[in-house]
Amino acid sequence: MNKVLSTMMVLAAVAGFSGAAQAQDAKAGGSKAAMCIGCHSIPGYQSSFPEVHKVPMIAGQNAQYIVAALNAYKKGERKHPTMRGIADTLSEQDMADLAAYYEALPAAQPVPEQPAKQPSAEVAALLQKGACVSCHGANFSKPIDGSYPKIAGQHPDYLYVALKSYKTEGNPYIGRANAIMAGQVKQFSNAELKAIAQYIGSLPGEMKVVPQSRFR
Repeated sequence: MNKVLSTMMVLAAVAGFSGAAQAQDAKAGGSKAAMCIGCHSIPGYQSSFPEVHKVPMIAGQNAQYIVAALNAYKKGERKHPTMRGIADTLSEQDMADLAAYYEALPAAQPVPEQPAKQPSAEVAALLQKGACVSCHGANFSKPIDGSYPKIAGQHPDYLYVALKSYKTEGNPYIGRANAIMAGQVKQFSNAELKAIAQYIGSLPGEMKVVPQSRFR
């Protein structure tokens, strides 16, 4: 496990260095968000392809993580046709501005250091086995590095689909290339991943859906 954590820290440092090089402009990001609003600003909105799940909440998410995710879609490391198409149109500056906008969008809501809801013994064992808190931090909402996501309170069905995607290989529409996450999730059955997702999604978090109009 020490070797795994050391690798994660190195990757976080590299991601942090590259993300810091791009200046961010949240106001400019707001003017570029029309393509995002159609999905991420509709409460309860669901993706229907390639899998059905609620579109993730991104308002309040770490800006550095949003940039990393968009770059992964652009490079094909994350396979999602719609997101790949959108990311392909974005420059590094666009990504930085959009990320800054969504990170700052909701009012700050303090999250407790400890989970407000304790997991069952079975789920606690799964979380310990996966060492989830070692990267995602206190209450799964204080990542050790900005390039890692906040996950507390995220839609459970999205978390489940995201976790499963790290196990998927050879599918042109589904899958995420991340050696660390792949190594972690392959320890678990899909039923266990669903239990983890349901628990983490049930916790209070800093992200939310902020309804917005395309016509602003």
